[in-house]
Amino acid sequence: MKERLQKILSSMGVCSRRKAEEYIKEGAVKVNGITANLGDSADVERDEITMHGQRIGLREQSVTIMLNKPRGYVTTLSDENGRKTVLDLIADIPQRIYPVGRLDLYSEGLLLMTNDGELANKLTHPSHQIYKTYLVHVGYGEQKPDKPADRLLSAPMTLDGQKLAPARCRFVTETEGGCILTVSIRQGKNRQIRRMCAQCGLTVRSLKRVAVGNLQLGELKTGSWRALTEDELSYLKSL
Repeated sequence: MKERLQKILSSMGVCSRRKAEEYIKEGAVKVNGITANLGDSADVERDEITMHGQRIGLREQSVTIMLNKPRGYVTTLSDENGRKTVLDLIADIPQRIYPVGRLDLYSEGLLLMTNDGELANKLTHPSHQIYKTYLVHVGYGEQKPDKPADRLLSAPMTLDGQKLAPARCRFVTETEGGCILTVSIRQGKNRQIRRMCAQCGLTVRSLKRVAVGNLQLGELKTGSWRALTEDELSYLKSL
């Protein structure tokens, strides 16, 4: 079946659809030896597609998984400091899949990984600000704040000179010298929740992502993964 070239390159995880359009305009993409033009289509099973002289192989089986990332793993494909990466946890998956977004070294929980470039681009594009929900254990420091922690974090706040979209915060329970909250954000700036807490005089003791939109981590064990169901994939693609 023929599809637009930029869609083919994106869905195969070669590059984003926008970047594919740039490569096509530059004349870097050929179909059966003929330089392609923007708007051209091809059939991945019948046509020979090359980019920068390298053949683009047949489309891999599309794989999208949910991983319960443990603390102490980085969400890069390799690490120059020799730290463990999330790829170490999915070595039994034959396809090469990539993290969608990031969780920092000391955070844990729901991490999506896929080889569906189109889906990954959709979920990470700034125009699709999807709420991500975290279970956050905070400490009060030397003195308990005057306002409840959930009210502090849901108040208007600025990071890197940019006004943040309102966070959705809910108190769960008190702990020794702190409390547990659920915090939902949709911008995903670098270490956003940790930096929000620091602004409020709160210390993050642990941080776990438990949901992406309506997609729930549930009872998936730490360090384990599972394939998404058809319903879950349809939901993500509908966002």
